[in-house]
Amino acid sequence: MRGCFMSKVSIKLLIAAAVGSSLLLAVPVLTVPAFGDSQARVVRLSEVQGDVQVDRNAGQGLEKAFLNLPITQGVKLQTGKDGRAEVEFEDGSTLRVTPETVITFPQLSLRDSGAKVSTVHLQEGSAYVNFAGSKDDEFTLTFAHEKLSLARSAHLRLEMGDVSATLAVFNGEVQVQGDAGTVAVSKNHTAEFDLTDDDHYELAKSVEPDPFDEWDKQQNQYHQQYASNSYSSYSPYAYGTNDLNYYGSFSNVPGYGNVWQPYFAGAGWDPFLNGVWAFTPGFGYGWVSGYPWGWTPYHYGSWVYLPTGGWGWQPGGSWTAWSTPRIVHPPSNFLPPQSPSNLSHGTVVVNRGPVPVQVGRSFNRMEISKNSAGLGIPRGGVKNLNELSSAVQQQGFATAKVHTAPVGVNWWHGGGFYGPGSTSAGHAGGYASASAAHASAGTGHSGGGGGHR
Repeated sequence: MRGCFMSKVSIKLLIAAAVGSSLLLAVPVLTVPAFGDSQARVVRLSEVQGDVQVDRNAGQGLEKAFLNLPITQGVKLQTGKDGRAEVEFEDGSTLRVTPETVITFPQLSLRDSGAKVSTVHLQEGSAYVNFAGSKDDEFTLTFAHEKLSLARSAHLRLEMGDVSATLAVFNGEVQVQGDAGTVAVSKNHTAEFDLTDDDHYELAKSVEPDPFDEWDKQQNQYHQQYASNSYSSYSPYAYGTNDLNYYGSFSNVPGYGNVWQPYFAGAGWDPFLNGVWAFTPGFGYGWVSGYPWGWTPYHYGSWVYLPTGGWGWQPGGSWTAWSTPRIVHPPSNFLPPQSPSNLSHGTVVVNRGPVPVQVGRSFNRMEISKNSAGLGIPRGGVKNLNELSSAVQQQGFATAKVHTAPVGVNWWHGGGFYGPGSTSAGHAGGYASASAAHASAGTGHSGGGGGHR
């Protein structure tokens, strides 16, 4: 995919050519008003495993949740018996929820000063919070009659039972305010609140392990390993940038500058093969990428078609919360994505690219096809993606050992998921049945340079 004219550069390089992209031929695409003109914010549903549902205040009630869905104020997230999810905030802070958990987002807003205010309510179940502690930002976690406020970096676990709630602090110090007063819980300490006795609390100088601590630890290690201290050179925000470092790489392209491309993507791939059109009240339909790295490149910068290298993402411009990204120098047969005219406001699945296949007796191996672009590969779960991608480009596919469970791909099998009023689409404007969408996924995309057929 990467032509010989590309030379690898460090991800830390500043982007000089991004400003010049406005001079290139661009394809207009349907956009909707962005959150930038208001005090509202969007945060990222950055991981989905098993049964996870979301109520987005779109009039559809609880729907199947999917990777990269923008989470807005008032949203409700619910996990089933095998469900887990992660929400990533702008500064890289994370909120993770375990099975049989219900959380809501009463407040996701900006102060006039630009400080970000986040309030999450744990209704039931358990959640992990890893707060980065960015300057002036406020993070509040509420449960029962208690309010847990964070102003500095902290890492904690909160469990809500029928008659008690348990707060364990792994790092930092946490202040909890409630009917029984204010209590400070420091590193490696636990506070247990009696929900039947005015939330009376008891402190313990220890932290009892939980079965999901290891999962939380693995996710934190992934974020730390693939974090870039210089993300500001290619994105206004930290969230989503770790995935760019794992699932692809930057190259210096003459005439374009610093361009990022995903692994396992060839000349027949385009950035809109797999994803969904999701409706948000007040903003209409927006494109949500199905790829595990598909956050930053769909909210910032441009997708540019390189004649000898295929599609690549070029940083620059303005951050948009809920619109289709800018497209530059597309091939002649490319049809820009258009949102569906779906009056039911249901989720519309676009499922045209190859879907990874789990193989082996224990399903611990994955067959990765050309033009799958990382779809279904779990974070950090497959080693040496760069080398594996080269093999796939030569052979058409490769089999790799998976070290963690694949995430965010379950719903692709069987043609996608369907909430109330949902449909599946081969592409916007040409709707297909679920079985047809799934059948086409196995063959890949043969549009020749990314044209929509």
